[in-house]
Parts: sequence; C-alpha cells; structure tokens
Amino acid sequence: MTAETRTTLLAAATLGFALSAGAASGDETLEGYAEFYLDSCLVVDGQKVCPAPGLDFNGKGAAWSFATIPLGYEVKVKKGTRLADGTVLARRLEAQPNGQAMFEAQVRAATDQMEARIRRAGRFSEGEGRRAKSVGRLLETGPRVDRARWIVDSLLPDYLAPSDVRVYVIENDEWNAFAMGNFSIYVFSGLLDDLDDDEVAIVLGHELVHATHEHSRRQAKKGMWVQLAAIGAMGATSTIDQGSSRLFAETAAGLAASAWTNGYGREMEDQADRVGLRYAYEAGYDITRGPLLWKRFAKKYGEGSSTLNFFFSNHSQAATRAAHLEREIAHNYPDGAKPDGPPRRPSPNAPHSPPEVAPGDPAPLVAAAAPTEVQPGMTLDEVRSVLGEPESALVFGERLRWAYPDRTVVFEDGRVTEIRD
Repeated sequence: MTAETRTTLLAAATLGFALSAGAASGDETLEGYAEFYLDSCLVVDGQKVCPAPGLDFNGKGAAWSFATIPLGYEVKVKKGTRLADGTVLARRLEAQPNGQAMFEAQVRAATDQMEARIRRAGRFSEGEGRRAKSVGRLLETGPRVDRARWIVDSLLPDYLAPSDVRVYVIENDEWNAFAMGNFSIYVFSGLLDDLDDDEVAIVLGHELVHATHEHSRRQAKKGMWVQLAAIGAMGATSTIDQGSSRLFAETAAGLAASAWTNGYGREMEDQADRVGLRYAYEAGYDITRGPLLWKRFAKKYGEGSSTLNFFFSNHSQAATRAAHLEREIAHNYPDGAKPDGPPRRPSPNAPHSPPEVAPGDPAPLVAAAAPTEVQPGMTLDEVRSVLGEPESALVFGERLRWAYPDRTVVFEDGRVTEIRD
C-alpha cells in the first residue's frame, strides 16, 4: 500500500473511529516503535494507533507524515485517546529513525563481547573467575535449538531479518529465558521441554521485546548515570570523557550479565509482556494462553518466589501480571487468536521419502498412528491436530476452555481434563 493510499484511508478511518467508538477519559501516552501496519494504522507498544483528525505530528527522517512512518522508527504518542475498541487515537505524535540514542553502540559492543565469551566457553555461567558457577551447557545446534529458532523467526516484526537474531539453548531444567541487547536470545531446555509452542512463543516474544525495545541500553544508561553522579565523573550530561566511557562499558556488561536473573525493571518487563503478546498474536499463536501461563509459573515456583528466573525477577506479581494480560486481550484481541494459527513447524525427524528396504532386511518399524479422537491428558497441540482451531477460547481461573461446534474441551496446565458434548 502506498503512502498516498494510506493517507486517503486515514481520513475515513479516523473519522469513523471518532464517531462510532466511545473513548475512555484522560490522555494515553505510548513509547515504542512502529512495528506493524494494520490497515491505515500502526502498532506501537503493542497497541493499535490511528491518527486523530488534526493530528499534531512531528517527524524526522523519512517520517514526514503519519502515513510515511517506516517500520522500525521510534514513535512516541504524546497525547492520545483510548477508544472503546482498544484503539489509541493519537492527537500528538513524534517519530524518528532508530539508532540515534546515546550509548546504543556501547551496549551492543558489551553484549557482543559477552556472547563471544559464552560461545568460547561452551556454557553459560554466573559470576566471574573462581566464583563462576555453571548454569548449563550451551547448545547451538540440535532439535531444541531448531524449535526455538523456528518460533523466534515467526515472531520477528517485518523490519528485522532472522539473521539479525541469534538463538541458543542452555541445558538447564528451570523455566527460564533471557535476551541481551545485541539480539542474542537464550532459552533454557526445561522451558522448551515442558511448554507447548503457544506458551514458548509468548515467553520468547517477551524476551525478543527486551532486544527490540533496547531495554539493555535503557537500564545500563540509568545505572551509569547513578554511578557517574556518585563519583563526579561527568562534567555535563551531553558529553562523555574516556574514563566515563570505560565506566559505562563496565556498567553495561554487568547489567547484561545480570539480566537473566534480575530482569530489566518492572516497567520494562510489563512492556515486554504487552508487546510480546502482540508479536505472538501477529504470528498466529494463541495469546489467550498468556494469563494461564503466568499462573502456571506461579504454581511451579510460588507467588513472589525468590527463585531467580525471568518470570519472578523484578516483575509484577503473578496475579497482577495475569490481570494486565487479560486487559490487553480484552482491549486488543477480543476474538482471541488468529483463525489460521502460526506457520506449521516441520518435524525434525520426518523423512522426506520412505526408506528403501533391501531383500532379506527386516521390515522397518512403523510409527504409531496419530490419535483420531480427543482423550484426557492430550496437549493443546494434540487436540489442535485432531479438531483444528477452536471457534473460541476462554480462560477461567487456572483452566482454558476451547469451544467447537459439537463439543467443548477443557484444559488445565496445558492438558485435557474434560470433554463435554
């Protein structure tokens, strides 16, 4: 769609929104990136953003109007109105190219060096020197890596290429994952083994946001200002001398090293939940699983647990987090997941052609036939392979209910517990 066509559609679309949808009171503000086009609107911070009539627009680079904002640009909605359908009608908006923020290059360099050290060691460790404690062996190939890679690739917004992101698996039974500022993503094998693709997509969407939204840089920048202020190393906030540059590199590396345990701060973690849910939705995964997934984490580790993992480390409490996602689903995804679902992932063990059998050789083993009827204990993917996508999905408490024309299937902890005709 050309910029001119989008501009033409904008006038009709925004007037329609203003006339037909009621608005909540107060101003909405958003800060993020233009990540998807939705008809004549954009997705920013996981929200659908449309321009209000008379939009106060301030753009740089190629963004000379709302309709010409390229994907990947930084976008701030300074004033907006939330409509009844969840859309944010922007009244004042700024857009500029990404990559111009202070300390972006330093964070990238620090996390590049850390990734290189991890790969050389062949394992991920916590701490330095003699105090280093192995967390798990690093896997760069194999079925688990292929699965994680497939899911990450399906989640990427259009302005990123798969080659921009590296994906690793750490052999560890815990449910954990984390991302660094250079788009390297690390997934624990326990999470991959125990969660289905929809759940893994929600987790990895969350982690991907930490990279796309530069949470490492934002957190490192904040930490560096604190240290510089304490030692008086900064003469003016707009300049950095050689000593403070070294201090920043150390701060960035330290914060990157602790990201897997300490997270990125509650505000950034909540943003990762919101935007990660959008990534999963646009890829076709079942985002209604989000609230139940957080409850599964709480059930496994305990609400407010001191266990260090991506779910509990400096994040909102499980109940609050689930409530936030339920609100996001109500605002932005009232019909649940997209009907077609995610692209089907090829089985790593599926043969391309039947094996040849030489005379006298024993007959090859034949895999058991796939189930043709839903049974208690089946996973969501197994039910989906038998019945297809449900007409609707509803989360109630710790349960998930899928409705089909002739039956209803109830899940708990990702397994079928009840089938109702």
